[in-house]
Amino acid sequence: MRSRFLALAVAALMSIGGVVAAGGSRQSAAAATGPCGTLTTAPTYTHVIWVWMENHSYSDIIGNSQAPYINSLASECGLATNYHNVSHPSLPNYVGAVSGLAVSSLSQFDTDCGPSKRCSTSAASIFGQGESWKAYEESMPSNCDKSNSGNYAVRHNPPPYFTSLSGCSTFDVPYTQLATDLSAGTLPAFSFVTPNVIDDMHNGTIADGDTWLAHDLPTILNSAEYQSGTTAVFLTWDEGSSGSSGESCAANTGDQSCHVATIVISPSTAAGSTSATLFNHYSLLGTAEQLLGLPALGQASSYPTLTSAFNL
Repeated sequence: MRSRFLALAVAALMSIGGVVAAGGSRQSAAAATGPCGTLTTAPTYTHVIWVWMENHSYSDIIGNSQAPYINSLASECGLATNYHNVSHPSLPNYVGAVSGLAVSSLSQFDTDCGPSKRCSTSAASIFGQGESWKAYEESMPSNCDKSNSGNYAVRHNPPPYFTSLSGCSTFDVPYTQLATDLSAGTLPAFSFVTPNVIDDMHNGTIADGDTWLAHDLPTILNSAEYQSGTTAVFLTWDEGSSGSSGESCAANTGDQSCHVATIVISPSTAAGSTSATLFNHYSLLGTAEQLLGLPALGQASSYPTLTSAFNL
């Protein structure tokens, strides 16, 4: 009788979806069935990949039946439930996220302008910090293209805006190069992936973006680079919907246009992990820098990273 009681008790404990850790983080107790949770101890990560979507708030995405793949990732991996963009419109977020520049230093980008003497910065960025980098830009006609073309929007491609960055003409490449690099085992330490304006949900629908991710993310997640256990992938949105130009969003918890979904995909992130800690794009920068052994740029040192909350 006592043995049966113990067995029932253990079964009941295993049925609990997860536990809440300090700081509002929740680590799932469920066995891994997707790309996350295959490792219990965080490895030394050698590759970080960012995938950026567009112009939808957290509530537009999480729980939306038009985004089944995204929501499956949120449940199979890690979800930051209190994550924020840093400003509006798009370009200040792209530039701020890779440089750590404060919102007060991003005003020249508030019109989503193309790269020019006025619309650029000499600031350092994560692209120039580490061992290697590439930006993979869907529908970009040629390397480091500084003009809009078809479904390619240069405002979603940050490297051309950094005047002190060398190598844009070599390492800012059309998206098709990503599959080649994954196959050849030449993925750089830091990768920035931008779908075109249909596939990133800017001009397309949420369903368009979800379909693109369902088709293209498995190329990364099934690659030898990811399967080796040393690649972390972060899926985020540049900004929420219907924001005001120049708005300070990094710690703004009262405006839904400042609240976006961010999903952490890594072998050491437990399936179903969530964190209500206030994170933002500066946190994302600091996380990438921490994982790759780089010093924090600008505002990245002012906000918590996602490493502890998601076992990175």
